[in-house]
Amino acid sequence: MATRQRGRPRSFDRETALGQAVTVFWEHGYETTSVADLTRAMGIGAPSLYAAFGDKKTLFEEAVEFYGRHQGSYMGRALAEEPTGTAAVSRMLREAAEVFTAPDCPHGCMVISAAVNYQDSGEDVASGLRDMRNRNLRIIESRIREDLTAGLLREGTDPAALARFVGTVLQGMSQQARDGATRSELEVVAEIALSAWPAA
Repeated sequence: MATRQRGRPRSFDRETALGQAVTVFWEHGYETTSVADLTRAMGIGAPSLYAAFGDKKTLFEEAVEFYGRHQGSYMGRALAEEPTGTAAVSRMLREAAEVFTAPDCPHGCMVISAAVNYQDSGEDVASGLRDMRNRNLRIIESRIREDLTAGLLREGTDPAALARFVGTVLQGMSQQARDGATRSELEVVAEIALSAWPAA
């Protein structure tokens, strides 16, 4: 007589369910998303969610990683693949206009908008996203500093200030996308920002 296995096998695709969680967090933010919202979107029960992903905070952290590997990967690719910081920022801003307004996803950037409003209980989540954004600024600053050393930027350019300018434009584009701005409208914003670039 065959021995019955203890417990039920997982009856859902983990990556698909995680992608569905990303959409919920991205659209509604961390604080206002409930476990019921997540289980409904993911098509699983609460016990399965806790067994597969842990609590809501742990699921959110994994969702952010998923977003970074997929929809949010445009920034890392631009910084890694372009030969100069100037080219990387140019590509990044132009691609952001496309990514932030993609028709099959919530608009804007999940890392920018998912924890704008939060209670004390969400401070760890908000702090983690802030750290991620600040880490991105430091990487952009490093690439800008390389351009300055190579003579590609005007003498006296402040790499930290210029990196923060890029971050500010990206955050503004994200919010504008959530408010209904189109890809073409955001492409114009990107071009105006790039026209202020302090090339040598």
